[in-house]
Amino acid sequence: MTPRIELKDVHKAFGRKKVLQGVDLTVEKGKSMVIIGGSGTGKSVTIKCILGIVEPDSGSILIDGQTAGRRDRDAFLARFGMLFQGGALFDSLSVWQNVAFRLLRGPGKLSKREARELAIEKLRRVGLNPETADLFPAELSGGMQKRVGLARAIAAEPEIIFFDEPTTGLDPIMSGVINELIREIVVEMGATAITITHDMSSVRAIADDVAMLHDGQVRWTGPIAALDASGDPYVDQFIHGRAEGPIESVR
Repeated sequence: MTPRIELKDVHKAFGRKKVLQGVDLTVEKGKSMVIIGGSGTGKSVTIKCILGIVEPDSGSILIDGQTAGRRDRDAFLARFGMLFQGGALFDSLSVWQNVAFRLLRGPGKLSKREARELAIEKLRRVGLNPETADLFPAELSGGMQKRVGLARAIAAEPEIIFFDEPTTGLDPIMSGVINELIREIVVEMGATAITITHDMSSVRAIADDVAMLHDGQVRWTGPIAALDASGDPYVDQFIHGRAEGPIESVR
């Protein structure tokens, strides 16, 4: 079966700083891949390369076995949804307008009434009541904002969803709630998911497969069941949060 996403020997540098140094990664259709690794190891740049926000210096990125052509850019991006690390909600828009942002624009856009109804449906799916729809982001708690971001990520029924540090800034209970929601929604939709996180509880709750980036390369990849017995000293140090090991801490 052709992988949903495949990166082959992807390199990216910014000036003299080499961020990606030959990334090879395969994400199967309908699977949840979690990318772990320390700050500055290239996790966010990898996602930006997949989305075409950043152009790799070399290597190839395939979606369903094909590269994304510039002429098909809108259709290409319509296949993706994303939950941003900080929520990235528009302060000046109501909750339902945030959720329906993409649905109100571009080819095939919905009417305001249709978009609002769909937004309320998605808000219900993430555990928020219809009254939330007319509030503004500043009126919401951090956990509610994260749920709104999740509702927006799934509003257009994307095939591929990215989650960027989905539990950052949340308490352990709310983090658990968000992790469960993400897992349920990905399974229900049959979507392919890629998550970036430092939170090992998220890794264990969300992942089918795990990849660890270090020094711009995939150091290890495998199923979540094999993570604790990876045999890789970098992975072992990272998942157990040990100060001592091959990964040098920044002081």
